[in-house]
Amino acid sequence: MAADQTFTPPRSTRSIPLTFCAGAAIGVLGGMIGLGGAEFRLPLLIGLFGFAALSAVILNKAMSLVVVLTALPARMAAVSAADLAAHWPVAVNLLAGSLLGAWAGASWVVRMRSDTLYRVLAGLMVLMAAALLFTHFATLDALGLVPWAQVALGAAAGFGIGVVAAVMGVAGGELLIPTIVLLFGQDIKTAGSLSLLVSLPTMLVAFARYSRDGSFAVLGANRRFALVMVAGSVAGAVLGGLLLGVFPDVVLIPALSVVLLVSAVKLARHE
Repeated sequence: MAADQTFTPPRSTRSIPLTFCAGAAIGVLGGMIGLGGAEFRLPLLIGLFGFAALSAVILNKAMSLVVVLTALPARMAAVSAADLAAHWPVAVNLLAGSLLGAWAGASWVVRMRSDTLYRVLAGLMVLMAAALLFTHFATLDALGLVPWAQVALGAAAGFGIGVVAAVMGVAGGELLIPTIVLLFGQDIKTAGSLSLLVSLPTMLVAFARYSRDGSFAVLGANRRFALVMVAGSVAGAVLGGLLLGVFPDVVLIPALSVVLLVSAVKLARHE
């Protein structure tokens, strides 16, 4: 682990009002597009609050985990547990790959050089921008694969998503939802709920792997910061849900994709 991976920013950049407002802004964005917003939180943790890459990823993972736990009850109100139980093979298929991917991804990150991690995160930001555009504007129809191909591709996709989620500290809904629709033919509403069920254990595995590394201490050192930002994210997500549909997707999604691409450029140039 490189020494600069655990840099803690000065307290002046971590005031409670600024931290809460940043979390709220992320929550609003996530709420308006129906996702957690962790992909927008990561560049803020690095660019605005001054955390080094690995510390930012671990903080992002911890906050994403809390946001997912908060979102689950709301999703259960939209899609009942009984309805989800009928689709348990989908979740199991994806988890067969995502749990391994999460452990592998987290193991990879803690051994990675800091400058390499910044470049990897930049590349994944571009991937997230593409996924955001694809999910909202492409026609998502089931591929109609034979069962054995469906199972094999589901496990492979799960592994890749697990790696990405662990490396970025996100829940992975941006990738899970279109995967569930394309491979398993589920509607967007059901896919959103299933993605949370897959995300939660996947995130716990990555979290467990990160807990074995010395840089995990960043959580204890920045506990108040993380709690304030999570509170802002939850409050912002509620507001974002109320604003759903106020801004047309044809304007909002490209704008947010540009934000991700700009963030990718800044991460790639980060020293």
